[in-house]
Amino acid sequence: MQLIDIGVNLTNSSFDGKHQAVLERAYAAGVAQLVLTGTSVEGSELALQLCREHDENGQRLFATAGVHPHSASDWNSDSAQRLLALLKEPQVRAVGECGLDFNRDFSARPQQEKVLEEHLAVAVELQLPVFLHERDANQRLLEILRNYRDHLPAAVVHCFTGEKKALFSYLDLDLHIGITGWICDERRGTHLHPLVRDIPRGRLMLESDAPYLLPRTLRPKPKSGRNEPAYLTEVLREVAVHRQESEQDLAEHTTACARAFFGLPA
Repeated sequence: MQLIDIGVNLTNSSFDGKHQAVLERAYAAGVAQLVLTGTSVEGSELALQLCREHDENGQRLFATAGVHPHSASDWNSDSAQRLLALLKEPQVRAVGECGLDFNRDFSARPQQEKVLEEHLAVAVELQLPVFLHERDANQRLLEILRNYRDHLPAAVVHCFTGEKKALFSYLDLDLHIGITGWICDERRGTHLHPLVRDIPRGRLMLESDAPYLLPRTLRPKPKSGRNEPAYLTEVLREVAVHRQESEQDLAEHTTACARAFFGLPA
């Protein structure tokens, strides 16, 4: 059984000095390939560096490159040039993480929208899929995406945590959906239990979002309290229960979906 973690923040400082050990545990757990999330220009450059350092053959580690909406206020012409260069590297397989976050509003909303549109324009130009972030901004994200969707190869709403209306609005726009350990959280994730059944095969992918979102159903709990890709198997287990699929079947079709979306080698 092979899994693909489509979103792991391996550049996070909590993993410093632990990268190889974390990766070895992931591979041992059946996570065969990982996509490292780029959330800033510098972070995207570091993600690419980690791919090169820990996967000389280019078969296991890949990356996205983008600027998270929290950091949209840092965007400038230099950011755009460096991002474009990153997106032309073979290990970089998607534009993002980019999007809108109207929950925390760490960057002004007009600036978030401007930076998102620049990411989408580059994705259209290079014909790369897009790795999207959305919090409390469903309608505005849809309004912006509609202007680009017909020209994009694919896009995934990563770490989906929304309600039924938002899910169906994304599916209607032919977007993919990423599910994390949020579904394992009895305090705030139970609304996802019936919703995951509505995500069609071929549009669903799994992600750890490590070191965040440690699955609360995991036993025993790690002493560090830090999530890591090896625990993607717990997300698999929880999603399989609520989709009424076997873990093997779910692993097969989500892995096939991720390989097709990111163009990963078999």
